[in-house]
Amino acid sequence: MKYAVDKQEKYTIVKLSEEKLDASVAPELKSELITMHAEGAQNMILDMSNVKYTDSSGLSALLVGNRVYREDGGFFVLSALNDHVVKLVKISQLDSVLTIYPTPQEAVDAVFLNQLENDLNSEASESENGKD
Repeated sequence: MKYAVDKQEKYTIVKLSEEKLDASVAPELKSELITMHAEGAQNMILDMSNVKYTDSSGLSALLVGNRVYREDGGFFVLSALNDHVVKLVKISQLDSVLTIYPTPQEAVDAVFLNQLENDLNSEASESENGKD
């Protein structure tokens, strides 16, 4: 599987360089997402601008990534999906499960906003707990 990784302090962007996200690529993508999470990546942005086609195994890899990052309080975002991939996600009714943004920059902004919300929520719960 060909891809590029851009690690930042608050997020990691993985730009897939594959045209097809299918059974030949999906297992490696799952493995890479899990490994990056285990190595400390908390928020993952998957830039899918080069992906022209995906199948059920590709969607499965995306769902695994989504679950792994969200279980730990992180954020998993897909960006730059082409029309075919968007249609498949909608037909599969995964548009209500997966977080999708039109561009990688909008995905980065969403990660920062999510981080800010998490920080505010934890501060609020800490001050509520302190009142008892």
